[in-house]
Amino acid sequence: MTKIFKFTAILEGFSYLFLLSNMIFIKPNNILLYKSLLFPIGMTHGILFIAYLYLAFMIKEKQNWSLKDLVIVLLGSLIPFGAFIIEKKYLKNA
Repeated sequence: MTKIFKFTAILEGFSYLFLLSNMIFIKPNNILLYKSLLFPIGMTHGILFIAYLYLAFMIKEKQNWSLKDLVIVLLGSLIPFGAFIIEKKYLKNA
């Protein structure tokens, strides 16, 4: 289960960065490309975000995380590059 969470964290981090880059770099230059990419990238990120949260709650006991650690892991999904930091710090032994 931990390996699945680690893989999901990495994918969620990349999808978040793709979504942000779509909003920042593509939207001002090409609105049609922006609109065509927004739904698939947004939907993918949404599914991965929900999976990240679900798996974090599932492996909390296995990883012996305190409530503070769980909150940090959950907040890591909201910060750009946060999922990568969480993956390195909290899942290094997976």
